[in-house]
Amino acid sequence: MTTAPLVLGIETSCDETGIGIVRGRTLLSNTIASSMDEHARYGGVVPEVAARAHLEALEPSIEQALAEAQVRLEDLDAIAVTSGPGLAGALMVGIGAAKGLAAALDKPLYAVNHLVGHIAADILAGDAESAPLEYPTIALLVSGGHTSLLHVRDLTTDVEMLGETMDDAAGEAFDKVARLLGLPYPGGPEIDRAAVGGDPQAIRFPRGLSRASDMAKHRYDFSFSGLKTAVARWVEQQEATGEPVPVADVAASFREAVVDVLVTKALAACKDLGVPRLLLGGGVIANRRLRDVALERAAEAGVSVRIPPLSLCTDNGAMIAGLAAELIASGRRPSTLAFGADSTLPVTEIQVAEREAVDVG
Repeated sequence: MTTAPLVLGIETSCDETGIGIVRGRTLLSNTIASSMDEHARYGGVVPEVAARAHLEALEPSIEQALAEAQVRLEDLDAIAVTSGPGLAGALMVGIGAAKGLAAALDKPLYAVNHLVGHIAADILAGDAESAPLEYPTIALLVSGGHTSLLHVRDLTTDVEMLGETMDDAAGEAFDKVARLLGLPYPGGPEIDRAAVGGDPQAIRFPRGLSRASDMAKHRYDFSFSGLKTAVARWVEQQEATGEPVPVADVAASFREAVVDVLVTKALAACKDLGVPRLLLGGGVIANRRLRDVALERAAEAGVSVRIPPLSLCTDNGAMIAGLAAELIASGRRPSTLAFGADSTLPVTEIQVAEREAVDVG
């Protein structure tokens, strides 16, 4: 393929139906239909509701993306889709659509990893004058379902999981603590708003897996379940005294504990591995305090930080299309149709079900 490939990407791993179209590293369309309002009444994502919402949103989202990109389905060079990780039922909807499109249009299909897609979002963020993503880099991905620390030696061939959450992801912790404080779903932006004017040092909440004894085995792993429990107990004790709960102080102190752990472990990985680069991705990166602390402490450590535009940090189809475009450019063959939804797909599997080379000799 002599020109940059025109790729449509489909992302349905959780509660957002993402359709993106790219030409190589140029973003043409990034269409997202969220079912967040439907989940708000339940206080969190309901897998069956998410899958049904994807079914309803896919066709209009694809049509909108094509219109924004000013291309036709027939113009596409390839289709890309998230194979995992994510909610199995939600993934199945996107995979079914992608296989149908690829078969009907006779286009190659690339089944790719959701987490690696978040890294690929960075390559769509710049212009011709922007510095390209350098390797190796450490990537901290923080979202409602994932908190992962990765060592990226090459986007298309070599991504290693250094550590991940052992219980609640950071986004889940934000949702649960928001509920404890009587704040609506989703919790991330609500905690941010509630923390305005609060003292982040008012309450010393625990930093999970950060003690010396923990760091020996879980230096790069995360745990936020204990933090959530500590907040619940503090609120219960405060209410037992008859005193009002200082929501701003609790929110600010909780947020500070999460941010401290995330940034400390990410910069520890940079130092340990001698990598002076850190990429932030995932929807929780929208948290301003996290971005500010990461930038401040990374500068002190001599580490450069890259943050894609927030529109590319949340789950989206553009990052899936961008990753597939990189795979095509690197000479990777398409996926076969022999793949399904893999809710626990390891990050080392950047692409799944790649076709074997055909011996024509």
